[in-house]
Amino acid sequence: MSGASDAVTPGALLDLTIDQPAVGGRMIARHGGRVILVAGALPGERVRARIDGARRDVPLASVEEVVVAGADRRPAADDATCGGNVFAHIAYPRQLTLKGEIVADAFARIGHVTPPGPLTIAPSPEHGYRLRARLHAAGARLGFLRPGSHLPCDATRTGQLAPVTAEVVAGLEQVLRDRGDGHGVRGIDLAESIDGDQRAIQVWLDRAHPASEATLGALAEVPGVTGVAAAVRRREPARVVAGEPVVAESWSAILPSRPSAGGVLRRRPAAFFQGNRFLLPALVERVLGEIADGAVVDLYAGVGLFALAAAAGGVHDVTAVEEDPVSREDLAVNAQQAGGRVRVVGRSVERYLRGRRSAASGVWIVDPPRAGLSRDARSRIAAVGPPRLVYVSCDVATLARDLGGLTAAGYALRRLDGFDLFPNTAHIELVATLER
Repeated sequence: MSGASDAVTPGALLDLTIDQPAVGGRMIARHGGRVILVAGALPGERVRARIDGARRDVPLASVEEVVVAGADRRPAADDATCGGNVFAHIAYPRQLTLKGEIVADAFARIGHVTPPGPLTIAPSPEHGYRLRARLHAAGARLGFLRPGSHLPCDATRTGQLAPVTAEVVAGLEQVLRDRGDGHGVRGIDLAESIDGDQRAIQVWLDRAHPASEATLGALAEVPGVTGVAAAVRRREPARVVAGEPVVAESWSAILPSRPSAGGVLRRRPAAFFQGNRFLLPALVERVLGEIADGAVVDLYAGVGLFALAAAAGGVHDVTAVEEDPVSREDLAVNAQQAGGRVRVVGRSVERYLRGRRSAASGVWIVDPPRAGLSRDARSRIAAVGPPRLVYVSCDVATLARDLGGLTAAGYALRRLDGFDLFPNTAHIELVATLER
């Protein structure tokens, strides 16, 4: 293995033996006593990797040659550095194993929390799973961003979108190509129904030179698009361009085990919603399984997925707290179907908690963004003291941190389950049940 350097400097080529996975999807190797985070590797492999950056003074490297391959290595994706492909070179069953190792390490190292038992991770089909996508425009290209950059890449080659959705994206790109570099589109949020019959888009307009009515009309005419809205900024009302720029998901699709649940759950493309069509029902059922008698409080409620599911399941006293104006508007519309059983609180979680003194019964659900609970929210939840807390998390590191704080405040971690909402990535959705 000649030609490798011993210096850990930008551009250096290093001979490395891979140790274990790290939060975020890179693998840990050591060189001269220093930790190196390596992309494109597997534990146990010997690789030659080039230093191409640093994160918090920890060198980052990418594999250029696999010298001794692991048994679970498979051919890499067409564009391995495009968003959603960080684990694509790893056989799928091993991906789940590695994610379990990442969870165990984060819980021990960050939260000093011991999981209540072996972690079960619900698997997902690897392709066509996405219910929503944020596509960034660069010229005529609409794509995901490469990790750690603002450079877009071809979303249709990652396999995350259903084939018909990839065709829709190609049609949208053709419109931008026909309009030239001054098309006035910064990006497009896309949302579709579980069965793929509805597909709405929200067009984000260039501030200085927004897209013309002709361009927006052409985007609306792309086959497969059922509605279009447009806006310049998130906190301004989106303007309806054509059709119905919402997805109205039937509760029978979200909760197939409860066919008597009627009505729909409405969401716009810019609103937060879970991203995996195959695991959405199982995720909702997991949360509903923790709800018995008493009231339900849903913090970071989004468009009302868990709050409205609880109401559909027979709970008569549900409070849904959501600050984001886009999600909150959809939540309010959805709550109207619940016959007064769901109360919408349009404020931040922190402000809501300042008015609470106790929670003698019932279940609280928290599904915060990637940053997790703020210190204020975490301490106030512990002070209010709901007897059962169901924490839905998309970030293992912030979940570990928050569980550490909550267990120190008297909660016990009773159950932990994983859902592989984003296969071929290092992300894992976790649902933790805590009791006091």
